Amino acid sequence: MEKLAIPIIQPQEVSCCGGPGGPPAGPHERPGYQLCPYVMDFVESPTGPVPRLASSLNWRDRLGTVRARLGLRRNNYRVAPGLYCVGQPDRQSPVLVTANYKLTLDTLRKNLRGIPAWILVLDTRGINVWCAAAHQTFGTAELVKRLTLCRLEQVVEHRRLIVPQLGAAGVSAPRTRKQSGFEVVWGPLRAGDLPGFLANDSRAGGPMRQLTFTLGERLVLVPVELTLALKPALLVLAAIFLWSGLGPGLFSLTAAWSRWLVAAPAFLAGLLAGAVLVPLFLPWLPFRAFYRKGLVAGLPAVGLLWWFGAAISGTESAALALICLAVSSYAAMNFTGATPYASPSGVEKEMRQGIPLQALMGLAALVFWLLAAFQGGGL
Repeated sequence: MEKLAIPIIQPQEVSCCGGPGGPPAGPHERPGYQLCPYVMDFVESPTGPVPRLASSLNWRDRLGTVRARLGLRRNNYRVAPGLYCVGQPDRQSPVLVTANYKLTLDTLRKNLRGIPAWILVLDTRGINVWCAAAHQTFGTAELVKRLTLCRLEQVVEHRRLIVPQLGAAGVSAPRTRKQSGFEVVWGPLRAGDLPGFLANDSRAGGPMRQLTFTLGERLVLVPVELTLALKPALLVLAAIFLWSGLGPGLFSLTAAWSRWLVAAPAFLAGLLAGAVLVPLFLPWLPFRAFYRKGLVAGLPAVGLLWWFGAAISGTESAALALICLAVSSYAAMNFTGATPYASPSGVEKEMRQGIPLQALMGLAALVFWLLAAFQGGGL
């Protein structure tokens, strides 16, 4: 995990990076502070030194990206809010607003290679722009507050802020201008379009405003979903083991193990169907609601029952089919907040419809699985 930025003790709030260190190792390092690897040095401004970020990612940045994509300590992957820069910006250079989620900042700075610019980082509690805008941490109040703390009006002569379009849900352009005097210019959806956007006098063409959800953009969500599901999955698998041991003799370790070896793959097949097959085949799966897409994606997982053939009873087959479909449907709903397919009201409606159905299917699966143990036959 990258170390959090710590402000230098200055009359104004100026963000630096790193924790307590030893004597300065170079002319750009401040006594008592150690620079984070992504900060090159400092640029002098009318309000004091401003950290200059590298516009290329090093191995630590890439390792942090992998960890964030896997959901490992993701909530702490952040930098200090404040004013930063890339290149050699002057008083006419553009000001780009972003979140203090480091993965977001990395994506921005690597697309600004060769472009001198100021970067105003808002305190979004380490959340990306889109999600933070929905929760108002990437919002008008925080933007105006950060402008005041950084005294940006003294750093640049113009009064324009380039704000990500995905932050429009949280930032009000009229209120920002009224409260700070800065005009909001909506930037492109993707940071990769920023060079063309800036070269075109801060005007976005049609493709820059179009939100995509390609196969690659969908699959990049899979690792974090699987990682986040790992701990709950282990708890569920442990519960299935205990449940599988119940029977006429109250509890049997032999029965628990043998029946668990059948139920666990069915559960995992449902999880993989919802977390992998749904994003993979999202545009082609029928229905708009994700919980229904998950039910469809879970049907191939039910084919897992063929592996056991006559070794399981009809009651056990029904239980395994239900657990496959319930888990697949539930896992698929995790993608509702990460896609352009659903609105907040649509997500709430889907949860009201989907969760009771999934709970009912899960309960029925438990009943059938327990009932099969008392019927005899099967496993």
